[in-house]
Amino acid sequence: MKKQKITKDDNQKITYASSGVNIEKANDLIEEIKPIIKNTQRLGADGTIGGFGGIFDIGLLNYNDPLLVSSTDGVGTKLLVAIENDFYDHIGIDLVAMCVNDLIVQGAEPLYFLDYFATGKLSNSIAKKIIKSISDGCIESNCALIGGETAEMPGLYEKGHFDLAGFSVGVVERNKLLPKQNIKKGDLLIGLPSNGLHSNGYSLVRNIINQKNINISLPISDKGEETIVENLLRPTKIYVRLILELLKNSDGIKAISNITGGGITENLPRIFPNSNIGARINLSSWKRPSIFNWLQEQGNIDDQEILKTLNCGIGMILIANRNSGEEIFEILEKKNEAFYIIGEIIESNSDNSKIIFHRD
Repeated sequence: MKKQKITKDDNQKITYASSGVNIEKANDLIEEIKPIIKNTQRLGADGTIGGFGGIFDIGLLNYNDPLLVSSTDGVGTKLLVAIENDFYDHIGIDLVAMCVNDLIVQGAEPLYFLDYFATGKLSNSIAKKIIKSISDGCIESNCALIGGETAEMPGLYEKGHFDLAGFSVGVVERNKLLPKQNIKKGDLLIGLPSNGLHSNGYSLVRNIINQKNINISLPISDKGEETIVENLLRPTKIYVRLILELLKNSDGIKAISNITGGGITENLPRIFPNSNIGARINLSSWKRPSIFNWLQEQGNIDDQEILKTLNCGIGMILIANRNSGEEIFEILEKKNEAFYIIGEIIESNSDNSKIIFHRD
């Protein structure tokens, strides 16, 4: 049998680094981000990273009958817009927002956050920007960044590409958990505005841009507004501090819906306690940010499609006791927060759409 000839290259030692994974580079990143992460610490967090798990002491928070609420999410194909435009300063805020906004609608105060950053080849400069923006989101929501994972996986991701995921845990007193079960006909629907697309519907958005060959560096209109890409990369609004303030000062809020993927059409019914109620919403009761009108026009999107895909300018919907309306409005006005009375709860026996949209 013919023997295989051994060459000099065949005797070369194979290492993890030569396979595309640089442990030392990852360790350097950990040292660089330690001061950034320290800025997110809050009561209950131990303030160190680099161990096998993050620690949080819930006993320091003086809850009487606490329930833990958890959420995990990513930012979807908005990442591709960030990568294609080499702009990473806000994408971590999106990641935090997508998790903590899901916690707060159940009345839960976010406590801590962990991130997962996976890439083909680690760039410390990009990773540091992303983690800094995650830290910014954690500070905004008073949520400690207690750990995470940076994974370098050559062959799995295209050059320059990466993925992000987040995980957050919050706490709420058992008797304060939302949604409540006493939602009824006549309850108010109060809309809190979004600041743009947030982090949903970007596959639709990118499809429109690619099909129409749109230059996103151009202004969104001829009125001298921001560019299209500035609109697309605006970070998701975090509602945590505002909603905690509302819940602290009013017992009239029965439920809150986070208007994420699925838009108003899909998300509002998720908090209805039974099949006998629905909602009537006046689409003329708020002014949509220009990005939604632009997308609807460019993509020839009908109302039904856009309402079940994008938030259309409403980031959160509060269901409130009508008698508590003035109290809630006063709190929002004192905080200089915009809001809209967008409709009310109605009786509904329909097995189809639970929401009736109309315009004045």
